Amino acid sequence: MIIDFHTHLFPESIIAGRECYWASEPAFELLYRSPKSRLVSAPELLAAMDLDGVDTSVVFGFPWQDPELFKMHNDRIMEVVQRHPGRLIGFGCFDPASSEAPREAERCLAGGLAGIGELAFYRCGIDGDALDRLAPVMDICRERGRPVLIHTNEPVGHDYPGKTPNTLAEIYRMVERFPANTIVLAHWGGGLFFFNLLKKEVKDRLKNIYFDTAASPYLYDPGVYSLAVQTIGAEKVLFGSDFPLLPPSRYFREMEAAQISSKDQDMICGLNAARLLNL
Repeated sequence: MIIDFHTHLFPESIIAGRECYWASEPAFELLYRSPKSRLVSAPELLAAMDLDGVDTSVVFGFPWQDPELFKMHNDRIMEVVQRHPGRLIGFGCFDPASSEAPREAERCLAGGLAGIGELAFYRCGIDGDALDRLAPVMDICRERGRPVLIHTNEPVGHDYPGKTPNTLAEIYRMVERFPANTIVLAHWGGGLFFFNLLKKEVKDRLKNIYFDTAASPYLYDPGVYSLAVQTIGAEKVLFGSDFPLLPPSRYFREMEAAQISSKDQDMICGLNAARLLNL
């Protein structure tokens, strides 16, 4: 079973008029002003899944600042999940800094969504203020045993739309702040998994942490897979394509190039996600 843990869907109204949201949603403009940045609805995702043999995808929207926008978007995610049971699993997404974030997390989980994410702080780091705002949502997810997917990125290297000023220290402080939460760090957690090699403290802090592969072909050499398997273990890695940014087939080719075992590939591509989502 192949499960893609990181995909994005948008309502048709937003796809048809993305420019209408740029003035009020600077993070959305940052990521999607370029016409090369694709926005897709459910039929396009399902077609891509069929093409690459993906059985199930975790789908979510965008962390809009406007509560009316993130509620509308989450409603659409609930709708498509209900329409395609077994194929699509939904997460609730919103601006974690919004005063309505905790209420929306409650509503999304009560409405049948399986987790929360991809939460992001696109225009700031994951500093103390961000963690304080995130805390009520993390409390809700911890109490219900639901995973939270957090946008992270490597703090060095080339710049690109959506690369935030987070640091490894900030990501680690987030992990420390919420030790009982199941957290998925997108985009390899900015490389945090490497520090599982430290002899003291970190292994215990990362026990509830998973790392997804979203955007990996743009960011890392294929060797990142074998390095992650050696340092954090295949059981902590989740295949995520970030579709429509990239098709799943790009990731499968890179896993083959990395020459990780078929057992490890099976864990990364589906078994870990199935266990995490209680499928």
